[in-house]
Amino acid sequence: MGFHPTEEDLMIKKLSKEFAENEINPLVEDINENERFPVEIYQKMGELGLVGVPYEEHYGGGGGTWTQFAIVHEEISKIDSGVANAIMGNCSVSTLISTFGTEEQKKKWLPKILTGKQIGAIGLTEPNAGSDASSLKTKAELEGDEWVLNGAKTFITNSGTDITGPIVVAAVTGTAENGKKEIGTFIVPKQTDGLVISSPLKKIGWHASDTRELTFEGCRIPKENLLGDEKRGYKQALQTISTGRFLIASMAVGLAQGCLDLSAVYAKERQAFGKQLKEFQDIQFKIAEMQTKVDAARLLVSRAASLRDNNRSFAKEASMSKLYATQIANEVAREAVQIHGGYGVMREYKVALHYQSAKIFEIIEGTNEIQKMIIAREVFNQ
Repeated sequence: MGFHPTEEDLMIKKLSKEFAENEINPLVEDINENERFPVEIYQKMGELGLVGVPYEEHYGGGGGTWTQFAIVHEEISKIDSGVANAIMGNCSVSTLISTFGTEEQKKKWLPKILTGKQIGAIGLTEPNAGSDASSLKTKAELEGDEWVLNGAKTFITNSGTDITGPIVVAAVTGTAENGKKEIGTFIVPKQTDGLVISSPLKKIGWHASDTRELTFEGCRIPKENLLGDEKRGYKQALQTISTGRFLIASMAVGLAQGCLDLSAVYAKERQAFGKQLKEFQDIQFKIAEMQTKVDAARLLVSRAASLRDNNRSFAKEASMSKLYATQIANEVAREAVQIHGGYGVMREYKVALHYQSAKIFEIIEGTNEIQKMIIAREVFNQ
């Protein structure tokens, strides 16, 4: 949210904040102890319009802005960033289909995934291929009127829930004259024969976020399930990832602000040496530095989202927001645990859960090392 939020921005913030506090917060312990994706919460968010904020109303979206969508991610993440990640993962699929899909594909999938009736997943990462597209092994071969997929994906968000619908998969379709792999993206419905979905993977945080491995064993899909250009699928996905990066950054800001808010309350309530913690200068300095850095990170997110809203180049700014906000999330979460002392490492205290989840931000949607490479490249190309 920028310096001059609109009335709509404030309404979205209020709606998201109240939903997170009233609907998600009471379930945080259950979600994290049982490591379950809260379908009921996600569907409620869909009904409220929080899942499809920036997409066309014609397809079930809210007709809002990316700035507003970033606000949603921040407010939800103050309570549980794993829940927010479900929205972010679905966003990647929604953006790919809305940008590169045919009219038929848009009509078939968007009304479902923009309203929470279904949730989308995107399959890019493989056991031996993360940031390096040249290492991609999953293949797609055209046989008559069908594409046949073989290979494996890992760390795939939203891929095994009860409401998972379209899984967008990147696969090698051929080799260009220069020897580089040609990659396409394909819409694979969850129930497709030949698609094997693993049990949920155990993560250190984001326990509300469904994460699985996928195996494609002669998985056949209709020819028309190709999404966009069969040779430019990875580039299409990378365009989408830039959007995901500032949304991840907004989630990191939310987690950090959540840690800060909890720490401020604790410092006012906790007594030590006959006075409140907030009266100690060391605590005051920690809080001051934490809030300053969180606000700076939020401004980076706002800039990237604003550029996206105005159809301007935003790749560098998205990477900058992702780099800084995720670093700050880890720093603030660490300080929050320190302020809470022994209670900070108890799982029933939310700062402990935030601390567990913070590290994931620095890895997902491109590691922070990749963000530095992108930023440097953009600077040198100016």
